[in-house]
Amino acid sequence: MLEVVDLHKNFGGVKALSGVSLTARPGRVLAVIGENGAGKSTIIKCLTGIHRPTSGDICLDGKPHAFKSPLDAVSAGISAIHQEPSMFDDLTVAENICAGAIPRGFGGFVNWSKMKHRAIEVLDRIGSDISPSTSLKSLSVAEQHMVSLAKALAADARVILFDEPTAALSQTEIQHLYTIIDALKAEGKIILFISHKFDEIFRICDDYVVLRDGTQAGHGEISDTSEDELIKMMVGRSVSDIYPKAQADIGDVVLEASGLSHPTEFSDVSFQVRRGEILGFYGLVGAGRTEVMEAIFGLKTLSRGTLRLNGKEVTIDTPRQAMDAGLAYVPEDRQHHGAILPFSITANMSLPQLEKVSRGTFLNAEAETALVESFANKVHIRARDWDQNVSELSGGNQQKVVIGKWLATQPRVIILDEPTKGIDVGSKSAVHETIGTLVQAGLAVVIVSSELEEVLGISDRIITMARGRVVTEFDRPSFSGETIVAAASGNMS
Repeated sequence: MLEVVDLHKNFGGVKALSGVSLTARPGRVLAVIGENGAGKSTIIKCLTGIHRPTSGDICLDGKPHAFKSPLDAVSAGISAIHQEPSMFDDLTVAENICAGAIPRGFGGFVNWSKMKHRAIEVLDRIGSDISPSTSLKSLSVAEQHMVSLAKALAADARVILFDEPTAALSQTEIQHLYTIIDALKAEGKIILFISHKFDEIFRICDDYVVLRDGTQAGHGEISDTSEDELIKMMVGRSVSDIYPKAQADIGDVVLEASGLSHPTEFSDVSFQVRRGEILGFYGLVGAGRTEVMEAIFGLKTLSRGTLRLNGKEVTIDTPRQAMDAGLAYVPEDRQHHGAILPFSITANMSLPQLEKVSRGTFLNAEAETALVESFANKVHIRARDWDQNVSELSGGNQQKVVIGKWLATQPRVIILDEPTKGIDVGSKSAVHETIGTLVQAGLAVVIVSSELEEVLGISDRIITMARGRVVTEFDRPSFSGETIVAAASGNMS
C-alpha cells in the first residue's frame, strides 16, 4: 500500500497541508478531490519528491520514505502524469521514455537499439502506435500523455499519479485513457486520480479522499457517496448552489442568426437570443458549437447565412467589426487565447479598447485605472492589486479577468465558450454568479458548455448540436438530461 500519515507542509507561515492522511491500495483508484488551493498539488509534489514535507510520513508497504528529489521518488516506483506533460520537446519519444534510465552498452555509450525496443514494448502495452523515433514536439497533447504513461511503465512504476489528465483530451481519447487505467488496475498498480470532473471520478475511481483548506474533509468508497455529498465536503455547498439560476427579465431579441453555414464545420444553424436571457449550446466534441461562435465573432468566414442585431442585418468579417457591433467573445482556452498571462490584470482588461484609455499615442494611466477598477469590481476579481500578473491568479479569477475585459467593452451580447473549463466547483459558482449579474444588467448571454449540469443549471433555453447541425431546442420547463444527451448524440427519435 501507499500511505500518507499525518502529513504537514508549511511554506513560511502558510500551512499548505495540515495533518493529511490517505491510503491507496493496489488494483484500486483513489480520487483526490478538492478545490484549487485545497492542497492536492502539494500532496502530489510531496509524493514525487518536488517538496519535502515539514512533518509526517510517506510509506510504501509500511516502509517510510524521505524523498530528497524526484529521482528518489521514481526509484521508489512513483511516477506522475500531469495535465500538461513535462518532458523534452526536442527529444524523440524513445529518448523521453528512457530519460533517467538510458540503456548503456560497451564503453558506456548509449544502446540505441535497446532504447528503441524498450520504447516499443511499453507503447504496445498501452495500445499506442506512436513511432519511438518521432520528435515529441510533433505529437498532440493526447499522444504526449501516452508517452508520459509509457515513461512511467518503463520505469516500472508501482504508483501512478494522474493529475487532471483529461483536461485537453477529446471524448474518444478520454475513453482510451479509461481503458488503460482499467488495465493498470488489473495489473495491481496503485493509482491516484485528481480531477474536477465528477463523471470521471464516478466512472473510474474506487475510493476517495476530500481535501479542504489543506486538511482532510472526508474519505471512503465512491460507491457509498454521491456528487452532492462530495461537493458539500469540498466547499460546504450543494450542487444547486454551484449552478445557480439567475432571475432576470427577458426582453426583445438582440441577436438573430439565420442559416449560418461554413464549408466544412457547420450547416444551416439558426437561433435567437434575447436581452436578459442565457441561451445554452450543448453538444459533444466536434459538434460545431465553438466554430459557430467563432464565425459570429468574425474569426471564421461564413459561406452563407445572415446575422441581425436588434433587427438590423450586420456583416461581420473581423473581430473588430463584431466588437463595434456590440458582440464579445470569451474563448474556450483562456490561457492562450483569452488572456496574456505575463501581463497584469490592468494591461489585460484595457487591451481591447486602448483608444479609449489613451491620449493620442500615449496611455492615460488614470483613465485605464478607472476602467479596470470599475469592471474588475463588477466581476469580483480577487487579487492582491490590479497590477498583479494574471499568471499568478487562480483559474477562476483568470476567467473573471477575461470576462471583465470583454464586459468593459459594454457589449449587448456576450458569448462564453466553456466558461468554467478546468476550474474547481467553488470557482465555478463564482463565475456563474458573475454570469447572473450580466443577464440581470440586460445583456444577452450565449454559453457553450460540455458540462450538462452547467447548461441545465443556468440556461433559459438549450440548443443541442451534432455533426455541425442544430438538432433541437429545449425551453426550461422541458429540460431533461437524458433527452438532451440523446439529442447531442444524434439519437433523437
